[in-house]
Order: sequence, then C-alpha cells, then structure tokens
Amino acid sequence: MTSDFEHAAEVARRYDRDRYLSALLAPEQHRPGLMALYAFNAEIARVREIVSEPLPGEVRLQWWRDLLGGTEHGTAAANPVANALLQTIRDYNLPKQGLVAMTEARIFDLYDDPMPSLNDLEGYAGETVSGLFQLACLVLNGGRDTGTATAAGHAGVAYGLAGLMRALPWHASRRQMYLPKDLQQRHNLDPETVFRGETTPELEAVLKEMREHVRHHLKRVRQASGDVPASCHPAFLPLTLVEPFLKKLESENHDPLKDVTEISQLRRQWLLWRASGQVFERI
Repeated sequence: MTSDFEHAAEVARRYDRDRYLSALLAPEQHRPGLMALYAFNAEIARVREIVSEPLPGEVRLQWWRDLLGGTEHGTAAANPVANALLQTIRDYNLPKQGLVAMTEARIFDLYDDPMPSLNDLEGYAGETVSGLFQLACLVLNGGRDTGTATAAGHAGVAYGLAGLMRALPWHASRRQMYLPKDLQQRHNLDPETVFRGETTPELEAVLKEMREHVRHHLKRVRQASGDVPASCHPAFLPLTLVEPFLKKLESENHDPLKDVTEISQLRRQWLLWRASGQVFERI
C-alpha cells in the first residue's frame, strides 16, 4: 500500500476496529480500497467529537461533499484519507452519490434533535451504514454490480441499530437521542429519564423492541444471502458480532445507561476469523 492507504488503514484500525479486522480477512488486492472506505466513514462519523458546535461540523462535512463533487480544494492533497478515497473511487468506478449521501446523513449527528420515528431511524442507518456495506461489496467484486442491495440494506439497519444501542450511555450523557419518538411514545418513555441516567421499565421496553427489530433485519439478511456472491462475503463479516452484542445488551446485569457494551478484542478477532468463509451461517 502507498502511504495514503497506509494512513487510511491506521485511521480504520484506530476508530473502526471491527471493519478494520474484517478487511484484513478480505483478499489482499482489495484491502486498500476497503481501508479507504472505512477510514472515510470513520472520519465523517466522528465529526461531532472534534468540533465544539454544529456549524464547524457542517463545514467539515461540506468539505467532503465538495471534494466528491469535484470542487478543487487546496488542502485535499494533504489529506491522505481523501487521496486514498479518490483513488479507490477511480479504481473501482464507485458511485459518488452513495458517499455524498453518507455525509449528508451525518448532519443529523451534529444536533440534538430527536429521531422522529423508526422509519426515520432506518433511513438514517440506510444512508450511513447500508451504503457502506454496498460500497464494500462493489470493491470486493472489482467494481462490478453485485446485486447485493437488499442484503446490504438490511445489514446496515441491523448493524447500525445495534451500534446505537451500545452507544446509548455516551449519547444520553450529551442529551442526544437516537431512540425513535414513536417507540418512546408507544412505551410511555420520558426522554428526560434517559438523560438523567435512569434505567426505567419504559426504557427497557423500548430497547427490547429495538433488539427484536435488529434480529428481524438479521433474518432478512440471511434470507437474501443467496444473492450475495462469495467475493462479497468479507463485507458482511462485522454482522457476525451483532448477535453477541445483543446478548450482552439483554443480559441481566447490564445497565443500558451506564455500561458501554463491549466484547474483548481477542474474542472479536476469533469471531470474525471463525466466520470467514461461512459468514451467513454465523450471523
């Protein structure tokens, strides 16, 4: 790999370890492209963490949209992740609109607006996560159409929602709410109790429904797996961690507002390695 792709791999390793590890289990010739995609995703996903208020975050996201749109940036050459991404787009003829949609969806992260509905949450996960699964499939299939849109769509919702439940303590501490308002209303959840760190039966009911929703989408991924060519299987490896995370989330001693759900690094590596070659049997 060139230094740009090496830098992208380091960004992915530091900020998105699961996808980084899954890329290491992919064919060697496609690893740089996967690392570039995963590093780009990590960069836009953590914008809120590196800005003090929304406006600078919007500027950063606009920078990526301008770059993808072909607007000349004097600092683009100094950004190795941008360089690796642009090279990957050229090498695999990737559709830029999917990458642009990812940056646009991330604007929601910059504010504390509530997620209006479960449908809206699915749409958010579709833009931010499903799109990444689909682009990874394109890289692994040499830039050719993969016919994996259905599997990628459900995979992104399952993986995205599981990740948001894992991060609930972190989001609640800054008064950011991804739990959909329609689920809150259905279970009479007062969001202020969440922001105060109070784990109530109402919150447990919302999270139970969310876990059921994740498992529904995992089932849909398995149903669509016959349409996924073997070359694309490494893109779906991170999904094999979802069910272990769900079991941790629903364990008796787990406090969803105080415990950030984790699996040891060694076990994650083992789960991903075990699933390589038979990913859909392990989801």
